[in-house]
Amino acid sequence: MKVLILGGGVIGTTSAYFLAKQGHDVTVVERQENVALETSHANAGQISYSYSSPWAAPGIPLKAIKWLLSKHSPLVINPRVSTETLKFAYRMLKNCNHNSYNINKGRMLRISNYAKECLSEIEQDTKIEYEQRKKGFLQILRTDRQVLDTKKDIAVLEQFGTKYKVLDVDGCLAVEPALKHVEHNIAGGLQFEDDATGNCFKFTNELQKKCLELGVNFEFNVTASALKVENGKVSAVKTCKGDLMADKFVVAMGSYSAQLLRPVGIDIPVYPVKGYSITVPILNDEDAPQSTVMDETYKVAITRLGNNVRAAGTAELIGYNLTLSEKSRATVRHSVESLFPHAADMSDDHFWTGLRPMTPDGTPVIGKTPISNLFINTGHGTLGWTMSTGSGKLIADIVSGNETAISLDGLEMSRYPYADKVT
Repeated sequence: MKVLILGGGVIGTTSAYFLAKQGHDVTVVERQENVALETSHANAGQISYSYSSPWAAPGIPLKAIKWLLSKHSPLVINPRVSTETLKFAYRMLKNCNHNSYNINKGRMLRISNYAKECLSEIEQDTKIEYEQRKKGFLQILRTDRQVLDTKKDIAVLEQFGTKYKVLDVDGCLAVEPALKHVEHNIAGGLQFEDDATGNCFKFTNELQKKCLELGVNFEFNVTASALKVENGKVSAVKTCKGDLMADKFVVAMGSYSAQLLRPVGIDIPVYPVKGYSITVPILNDEDAPQSTVMDETYKVAITRLGNNVRAAGTAELIGYNLTLSEKSRATVRHSVESLFPHAADMSDDHFWTGLRPMTPDGTPVIGKTPISNLFINTGHGTLGWTMSTGSGKLIADIVSGNETAISLDGLEMSRYPYADKVT
């Protein structure tokens, strides 16, 4: 069977890998000159199985107001708010309650835990290297109030059987010794030992090589502009280099998936939440993070990737805008400098931005559509790297008509009653 995948990020590439392993003739169409050059390119680097949680949570509306009033805010909203932004914010607010949070977190953990198994499978099968470290994930709490608030989080973690450790200041220093320089600014932490780190860009490029060995064809510098639908099926994809045909089609274009799908009557609520990262060279290993540290105050993830530190954060609601913001750069830099002041050469920071494909409930959209030969694998938000391998194998089984290893309940677009406008 010939399968066409639209999108060559980590989601599209892992989908191609698993589809090719199942014996299909796979082509990946990507508008950039190589894989992983957009949202997958310079993300935070953490693989956060245990930290998989929806942004829409009880208490977030009040926190959002406080963030917007702070100098280094993790949330930025364009004052000229568009209709799409308002719609996304409204739908997200509707999920900011305990019942929705528990349902959404359960769905996210299901796919994340499956992704952990699938990443292990890929590592065993391919032996690829991607600057991976399996030293866990440390959430740093700067205030006593944050320590108190985590008791609510712990109750949720226990509900879902997530492994964690509550750490005092000395415990945090034992996990990340470089924090010794700022221990007076730390109140405690939560450690998730099962989580890991890795360079998503390198992983995707190494996996692409394995895809090529399996016979996958990659068409670069090709922009998909429209889906041609005839008699309830996609007959072709219109591109800048002509129509491309296949038996089945998978849309894995991140935030841009929604734009491609809307004209054919599929209105999934995927919104581009803009994020930023800096990558800086390490000066002293002993002063640098050894894994991933989440700065709870500024919502910045600081990760060790080889000889570099990658720090990523900020949620900016500004639509499909890739302009680099110096204010957001300052926030990310401030987080790094206040926790790891001697770690890296901050004068040599590579500044980057990408659009995270967010859904209002935090859960990705994976599976079938009302169009019989069209499938979706998108909406992973900040967890695309974390969920990629599980999502890739899941969509491969769905496209192939195989029984899936995990339940699809709540993962498909059918959970949004307004999404299906296909006539």
